[in-house]
Amino acid sequence: MLEEEDTCNTLLSQKLEASLRRISFLEIENEQLKREVHRLSTQNALLRGQDSDRRPTFLLKKTQSLACNVASSPEKQMDQNNNTDENSFVGDNSTARTRSPRVPKPPPTPSSFSSSSSHSSNVIKGMKPPPPPPPPVSWRSGCVAIKAVRRVPEVLELYRSLTKKEGRSDMKAGSLGTPSPTNSREMIGEIENRSAYVLAIKSDVETQAEFINFLTREVENAAYKDIADVEAFVKWLDEELSYLVDERAVLKHFPRWPEQKADAMREAAVGYRELKNLETEALAFHDDRRQPTAVALKRIQALQDKLERGVQSTERARESTGKRFRDFKVPWQWMLDSGIIAQLKSGSMKLAKEYMNRVVTSVKFDAFSDEEELMEQGVRFAYRVHQAFQEMKKLACD
Repeated sequence: MLEEEDTCNTLLSQKLEASLRRISFLEIENEQLKREVHRLSTQNALLRGQDSDRRPTFLLKKTQSLACNVASSPEKQMDQNNNTDENSFVGDNSTARTRSPRVPKPPPTPSSFSSSSSHSSNVIKGMKPPPPPPPPVSWRSGCVAIKAVRRVPEVLELYRSLTKKEGRSDMKAGSLGTPSPTNSREMIGEIENRSAYVLAIKSDVETQAEFINFLTREVENAAYKDIADVEAFVKWLDEELSYLVDERAVLKHFPRWPEQKADAMREAAVGYRELKNLETEALAFHDDRRQPTAVALKRIQALQDKLERGVQSTERARESTGKRFRDFKVPWQWMLDSGIIAQLKSGSMKLAKEYMNRVVTSVKFDAFSDEEELMEQGVRFAYRVHQAFQEMKKLACD
């Protein structure tokens, strides 16, 4: 009978661990989706702003063409509408290219003043302010321009006949009536170059070069001793880079950008923040006596599992990750057993006390509880925490 119960308990614990691993994976995926949503919302807001800036120009040109146009045939009116669409597209390109350069905020001041970036304030002061907007086009000049440029129907007919001939020759050049590969590549390249997304990236590459060079110098010169300062720096860096349309697509055009160091700083900040959140959750844990004993014990076990997974993952990655952090001058001492890991193991001791208190209370005052099963669970949990505490004591003595 006891062996069957042990087997059932083992199966349940394995299912619980699998569920917890799945939950942790979903939490990580949720964080990644949140970052992606933030990036897409920023990009959407940028495109909306460009569209709102483009609409008045489009309406003004259309009004001018209607006010200054002389009565003409329906064919000419259709041609003028097509020209208006082309002008609006050109206006879109100019809007994407004339995006004002970003003036970055100064980086956060480190608590220990270990980061040597004294030139940052001078660089910010030296950056030129954004250029003034172009003067508005007067109504009379628009009318004169439209009157000065007139269409010649003969030229349009000649152009259409030439394009028809070129299209037929292209169809003959391709095999089995398909266009040649050269023309297909040219069409794809033209579509990509006219894409609003690609134009916005090109605009950022052209106009934000000074801003990105400033961020490059700040990342290269960053050398902190406190991991909390790295966390603040990474937060500031992500806020500044969110101004770009697409961070990866723009930064790949700048070979001096220290991508590996920036990723190492992000990894250190995220890992430290996850362990700090676990520590805060363990220290703030409170056993609600109104909950049933089984539910309360499962809550404590789930939190203990999270603590153990956090400690084990940090210990596994400490050697390789710590070396990379040292190479990039990123703080790594917080990964040692004497750092935040010792505090997490102390939190495990607090959970063990809460677990045993709940077991003893249930055995004393709950007449319907299974005393043997509760005592066995309490002993197993205490032994599990005891082993972790013994390892911490050995490391401290060594």
